[in-house]
Amino acid sequence: MDRIFDLAIIGGGVNGCGIARDAAGRGNSVFLCEMNDLASGTSSWSTKLVHGGLRYLEYYEFRLVREALIEREILWGIAPHIIRPLRFVLPHHDGLRPAWLLRLGLFLYDHIGGRHLLPPTRSVDLTRDEVGKPLVPHRYTKGFEYSDCFVDDARLVVLTARDAADRGAEIRTRSRAVEIRQTDGIWQVTVENAFSGERSTVRARVLVNAGGPWVEQVLAAGSGVNARAKVRLVQGSHIVVRKLYQHDRAYMFQNSDGRIVFVIPYQDDFTLIGTTDRDYDGDPAKVKASNEEIQYLCDSVSEYLAKPVRPGDVVWTYAGVRPLYDDGASEAKAATREYVFELDTPGGAPLLSIYGGKITTHRRLAEEALEKLAPYLNGTKAREGWTGKAPLPGGDMDVSAVAALAAELVRHYPFLTAAHADRLAHAYGTRAGKLLGNAKSLGDLGQSFGASLTEAEVRYLMSTEWACTAEDIVWRRSKLGLRLTPLEIAAIDDWISAHRASPQNPLREAGGRM
Repeated sequence: MDRIFDLAIIGGGVNGCGIARDAAGRGNSVFLCEMNDLASGTSSWSTKLVHGGLRYLEYYEFRLVREALIEREILWGIAPHIIRPLRFVLPHHDGLRPAWLLRLGLFLYDHIGGRHLLPPTRSVDLTRDEVGKPLVPHRYTKGFEYSDCFVDDARLVVLTARDAADRGAEIRTRSRAVEIRQTDGIWQVTVENAFSGERSTVRARVLVNAGGPWVEQVLAAGSGVNARAKVRLVQGSHIVVRKLYQHDRAYMFQNSDGRIVFVIPYQDDFTLIGTTDRDYDGDPAKVKASNEEIQYLCDSVSEYLAKPVRPGDVVWTYAGVRPLYDDGASEAKAATREYVFELDTPGGAPLLSIYGGKITTHRRLAEEALEKLAPYLNGTKAREGWTGKAPLPGGDMDVSAVAALAAELVRHYPFLTAAHADRLAHAYGTRAGKLLGNAKSLGDLGQSFGASLTEAEVRYLMSTEWACTAEDIVWRRSKLGLRLTPLEIAAIDDWISAHRASPQNPLREAGGRM
């Protein structure tokens, strides 16, 4: 209770963790609490893209698109293990956006954002190129191929938090902020541990509300702030089906309602399809893909694909709520994706609330947040801009070195299959060796839970990445839930429960500093 942090952050999504990382790297003392798991809200339910947002050009969001395009290559550079280039095919659809407009938009997309490493747009003859083969024959004859990047969204958040903690930040998961109040110009945040119910109070000079969909509920916990800004909750749902085609390109399909849908190669054996855009009213924790949305996504892609996608083909669905700034747009699809700050100083102590934002621009959002808070913090000018140069944990390699790293793992650990090594290289990068340790055989990695998940990896995720449940492991820190049976997933939870009481258990102080 004696310590006063420079900065306390409520919310363990990409924005909260991004601010924690930047602030800790500038020499500030940082505390972050998250009521559930890191990235368990909006940040793990995205379309898994680091992209400029081509369609936002239609809404004249040029500043946002330019910033996102610049950030695209910066993020790829600091996290090449979890971010990779992805080429998108955009077929021209007669009767929708004209070809000249698509060409103009893609020209701007190539040139306004400082593209240096990613290849430029090219025209595609869909009657001859392999990317035309999965499409309805003779319906789509010309298209364009352009660059963006794929990202493992939840791992991006967890590794950002890990880097913040490595630089001194205190990260507490499963710790809900139940009350915030001011005393003598200092914020006091009462947090409750989800496992034990124990409450503790943290003090800080500055408070950041990065609650995402819960940003208004955080303010209602005693902040004394009557917010001027409002949040608009927009639901985005996705479906996953078995692999639809053999090549490695993604598609952007235009719909007659003006929306677009992405079709993306996913986890080697699957295809990700999304997203929807509709206003959401209810508890953000209970959002689910509706039958109507599933049918909409199936119908949208079946307009283009030679082999239609049916709801019965869906092997997994997920949905999230995007906490957009409410700019009064009539339709959810037109609501701004710009982030907005509201800085209040009730009683003299600053409270910064964040509305909106995108995974792609989270690093710049963090920089701008700290610029706004600079008058209240120490050391915020030191190392300004450092987050775009320092790699995230495991990302200290060239952007093209991930395949070589996987091969290196097989050489050092010959008992690994190529697929297992490739998965570890893409998840942990240069830190994969910390997980594998001195193992000489697969048996040295302990119990096998299926789909190449071992006891050694589970222990690593618990001790180093704040994982507390099987769900944390198989749906956020990996997507192995697509390959594991419900019984196998239950066995992971059983193992965690059996080891929770052990003196060596990394969970015995769940939510504490790691």
